[in-house]
Amino acid sequence: MGSRLHHDWSELAPECLLDIFSRLSMGQRWNGPMLVCKTWMNLCQDPSFNTVLDLEAEFLSSPESFYWWSPEFEEKVDSTIRSAVDQSQGSLTEVRVRHCTDKSLSYVAERCPNLEVLWVKYCPKVTDVSVRKISLNCPKLKELDILKRNSMQPSEVKRLRHCTYVQYLSFEYHGNIEADTIVRHMSQLKHLELRLFSTLTDSAIVDLCEGCSNLEHLDLFGCGRLTSKGVTKATSKLKNLKVIKKPDFDVLGEALGMDVEIDLEWLNKLFEEYDGVEHNG
Repeated sequence: MGSRLHHDWSELAPECLLDIFSRLSMGQRWNGPMLVCKTWMNLCQDPSFNTVLDLEAEFLSSPESFYWWSPEFEEKVDSTIRSAVDQSQGSLTEVRVRHCTDKSLSYVAERCPNLEVLWVKYCPKVTDVSVRKISLNCPKLKELDILKRNSMQPSEVKRLRHCTYVQYLSFEYHGNIEADTIVRHMSQLKHLELRLFSTLTDSAIVDLCEGCSNLEHLDLFGCGRLTSKGVTKATSKLKNLKVIKKPDFDVLGEALGMDVEIDLEWLNKLFEEYDGVEHNG
């Protein structure tokens, strides 16, 4: 019988191991290679290997729990973020997390000047306080997603006026948005999501599209005051637009590909004619 080859993983070059580990999610690294031996743990903690903190895979693969909304869980997430910042020695460029607070984001702002991507979702304790610090200290920021249940008001977009490279902005908020604030401070946007804004009007979206003429992606889901005609007018001059997500307009009008307009004068005449006809019981 031929002898079997036994591969000794400890003999692999660090570059090969890093390439393998990079294909794992952060949670998989924490629960796998980092527990094998000290050498592997040190490799996983190498600053050059910790420029991205992405916890989305862990959240998406786990059933949502009420515990996620507790102060104890928020503290754990904050602690994870601070550890990632320390391990990266301030070289973090991407942060995608949920259920964090101003404390950890301020820590990122103070130590990670090269941050380019920030996604913070379901973070009711994230306010304009930490976002303003991000704006002042992270001028290379390109993507900002503060979608869903955060306490930062959309009017505080002006806090981001120092982030002249931001091309991706996502908001979800049941309230008001000052479109002119976005135009004034973020006219370079290419990707814009304004979801569930109950006061966004046709005139405002027209002004916004004129001011942000480089838009390629526009999401207006749930903006109930917009009309099909208004959105069509606003986006007609966006030459680079590739994706448009409109609010749910009148189902019949959208099905027919036209706006539904009721001629009240004609309708009144119809009722008068109907009233003048004798009906059999």
